[in-house]
Amino acid sequence: MSLIKQLWLTVILILLLAFVGSLAVSVTSTQDYVEQEVQIKNADNANALALSMSQMEKEAVSIELLLAAQFDTGHYRLIELRSPEGEVMERREAEALDNGVPDWFVNLVRLDVSPGQAVVQDGWRQYGTLTLASQHQYAYRTLWQSTLEMAAWFALVGVISLMLAWWIVRSIRRPLVEVISQARSISARRFTTSREPRTLELREVVQAMNTLSGAVHTMLSEETGKLDQLRRRLQEDATTGAYNRTTLLDHLQHNLDSDSKRASGVLVMVRVDDLPEVNERLGRQATDDALKALVEHLSQLANELGGGEVGRLNGSDFLLLIHGAQDIEHVSEALKHQLTLLRDATAEPLRLPAALTEYTHGDTASQRLAALDGALSDAESRGDLALVVASGAARSPLYTTHDAWRTALLKAMETGIALALFPVVNARQEVVHYEAPSRLELDGEWRSAGLFMPWVARLHLEDRLDLAVAERALALIESDQQPLGINLSGRAVGDMAFIKALRQRLERAPEAAKKLWIELPESTALHDLSSFRLLCRELQATGVKIGLEHVGSEFTRLADLHDLGLAFLKFDASLVHGIDQAYDQQTILRGMATLAHSLGILAIAEGVKHPEEAETLFELGLDAVTGPGVKAE
Repeated sequence: MSLIKQLWLTVILILLLAFVGSLAVSVTSTQDYVEQEVQIKNADNANALALSMSQMEKEAVSIELLLAAQFDTGHYRLIELRSPEGEVMERREAEALDNGVPDWFVNLVRLDVSPGQAVVQDGWRQYGTLTLASQHQYAYRTLWQSTLEMAAWFALVGVISLMLAWWIVRSIRRPLVEVISQARSISARRFTTSREPRTLELREVVQAMNTLSGAVHTMLSEETGKLDQLRRRLQEDATTGAYNRTTLLDHLQHNLDSDSKRASGVLVMVRVDDLPEVNERLGRQATDDALKALVEHLSQLANELGGGEVGRLNGSDFLLLIHGAQDIEHVSEALKHQLTLLRDATAEPLRLPAALTEYTHGDTASQRLAALDGALSDAESRGDLALVVASGAARSPLYTTHDAWRTALLKAMETGIALALFPVVNARQEVVHYEAPSRLELDGEWRSAGLFMPWVARLHLEDRLDLAVAERALALIESDQQPLGINLSGRAVGDMAFIKALRQRLERAPEAAKKLWIELPESTALHDLSSFRLLCRELQATGVKIGLEHVGSEFTRLADLHDLGLAFLKFDASLVHGIDQAYDQQTILRGMATLAHSLGILAIAEGVKHPEEAETLFELGLDAVTGPGVKAE
């Protein structure tokens, strides 16, 4: 039984005991008082009447008239005169009165009143014995009315008491509910903090749990900071903070092999011309500052165009991957604007030739880089901020206008979405769930997400596609009973209307929702953490599992996620590639998996290509793997 119910039962029991006790005391006291008063009245009236009879002539008619007059003028139940020998000389007895008092109450409080008796004298001899009993039925009526009045007053006091008790219990229950909620969160490894209640005992409990949550947050911050330092040392250029060549090319190849929005986009290569001369002219520190500024402007360009990554290929060459970009002319204009801002902000103008090219699923990194190298050489010969677009393989677009793309996409969504299935398996080769990227039928063929997602984003159709994908995934789960994982777009995080619509759909299929895994990119979730918290709170109530994919570059912010109750993290393929030979990366992944487990989060590796990698990852403590080299048994 809950504490609140016990409190209510205690309050009600106390009120009932108070009522019954007060009523019993009141009725008993009144009963004793009435009995005593009636007893005295009987005795007084009997003596007074006996005295009057003793002083009068003892004629039978006179005695009878006197007793009749006395009986008629008073409220008597019985007046009886007996001779010394015990014979009834005169008797008057009233019939029972109907006083409206329930029989059960009369039986409960029955009055025990003895009649009054007195001796009637005739001179010096005894004439007879007079017995007189007052009519005490009226006393029952008085007792009954006083009992009803007391019950009414008690009912009023009881209602007021219950209202006061309700207010007190509610004031106790509110902080108690918060304490229970926090305790459940901690048991689910969501280390939340709560407002300290005014109740002393509860405040001490909340303070202890808040201290625990704070300690966990501090521990996670420290450990993730150490792991991030190691990751930066392995993956980033020490001078500029951009990715190093190996890491960036791994990202590029993973994008080209993927089945998502990242499978297509634009590559930008920028060269700081005559870097040794610039270094000599500006000095080492100023040159380093200029290179950092270049990386910052390229990163800003990537953010403006939907996300991307910046890396340093060598001393003077920088490569920018822009995910999902399709309009290379727009990218060229934005790039030229950023490079102009950089040149104007530098103490001495820099020569920054650049080359651009598109990439898409099926290309190879070497082909695209070779095309960029040739175009960059051409740009160097044209001037300071020359931009050259490298020619790629001839690709005829599916549709040539925005309206054509919109019409085709909407039609494809209405016709029906297909989901590809890629297994995520654990160390026992059991399927944890299937990744289910979407497919749309465009121009008579089923196309992968890498082809149409950039256009879906450009036309702001992400919410329609996400709802359609979720609908299809729930239908497949209900039919096949297999857990599926789907991706949500970045716009889903901040779109409250979409979140409500998705929750309503999940609530209509509660059993299927429990087998649905929803994942979002790490960067998307962490850049709008408040909206991501809202999404988690709304959707987790339906039983779905929510996690992050492509986790790596912002792992330091894991401490900010300690209260979200995430179900899983999928670590980026750049951390996984060649893990069986990269011992420093093994240290990073082992630490990341340990921290994830400390929060009750599954650690999953992406982009596994070889069995050796999967075996090493399981030895490091990861829970599951996925990628082109993973097959389900």
